[in-house]
Amino acid sequence: MTIYIEANETTDTAWQDDVRQGVRHVRDLAALPLSPAERAAAQAAATLHKVRAPKAYLDLIDWNDPADPIRAQVIPSPRELVEQEGELDDPIADHAFSPVPRLTHRHADRVLLFPTYQCAVYCRFCFRKESLTSIGRGYTREALEEAFAYVEAHPEIREMILTGGDPLSLPDKALAEIRTRVEAIPHVRLLRIHTRVPVVLPSRITAGLVSALQGRLMVTVVTHFNHPREITDATEAACRTLRQAGFVLLNQSVLLKGVNDSVDVLEELCRELMYRLGVKPYYLHHGDLARGMAHRRTTIADGQALVAALRARLSGICNPVYVLDLPEGGGKVPLGPSYVEAQDGDLWHFRGHDGQSRAYREVVGE
Repeated sequence: MTIYIEANETTDTAWQDDVRQGVRHVRDLAALPLSPAERAAAQAAATLHKVRAPKAYLDLIDWNDPADPIRAQVIPSPRELVEQEGELDDPIADHAFSPVPRLTHRHADRVLLFPTYQCAVYCRFCFRKESLTSIGRGYTREALEEAFAYVEAHPEIREMILTGGDPLSLPDKALAEIRTRVEAIPHVRLLRIHTRVPVVLPSRITAGLVSALQGRLMVTVVTHFNHPREITDATEAACRTLRQAGFVLLNQSVLLKGVNDSVDVLEELCRELMYRLGVKPYYLHHGDLARGMAHRRTTIADGQALVAALRARLSGICNPVYVLDLPEGGGKVPLGPSYVEAQDGDLWHFRGHDGQSRAYREVVGE
């Protein structure tokens, strides 16, 4: 008999209380301070895609502000029910590049591993929300064996990226089992973990979790902060715990209309990530073509203008790379503005951050 290991089956802890006291089902929306019309609309949208948010994250919402940026990320909106032509149920072709269950292999030297399809929070803009809604499977050792066998048979693979679902929503025992199994594959050098947990459920970042992930492999934790309001004393403490454990911390944000599509907001977010949390802003994603999310996508031109202004304001170490994850598995392509104005042989003309055009002549040896 297969035993599913889920967080709520382990010893009671503070982070599990946080999960239990939050929104876990559509019916829990009734406890939120929404108007009857808002509640009815949210419940209708939540029946299409799962709803979940821990209490700690819900506590960040200003319920008097209908446009609150935290609320916009997790509370269902009736606008999600309006699908546009061209939106996709698998925007970056996870399934097309899945040679075995629970694994995606799009790039030669790295693979995505899906130990669970469950999350601590279900973001309304998630590009995998179709899978997370249709697949209710949690973690089992047996479910991952075919994926591990695939990696063992492909020595070109150097990185294993735990994603999902959110891998840090699993209990310590499961994480330790996964890390030990990955470590047993000699050619794998780095374990990367994509997670929203340090943002929405910082109490989950415990000494036990850190111990479960420490071993032979270099570990990189990629967080997902989208707005400076998500940076709190609790998230600062969580990131400090991860950083002091020796893990490399990066962040990827999604550019979301009405949430962070302002240079002032992005500037504060990226600066505080680096200076306060010690988390390098890594990617700023253009919104994927997830169904029902047209109201949250900006234009690419607007995004380019934002990152150009951001680059003029921030240190290079604080600047993320603005990328589009192409449909059909084309991978991430940088969308940042070009500063090249013209070229004639070895003479180039560039536009500086001050808007001035400057000539640059290449000088190279024979």
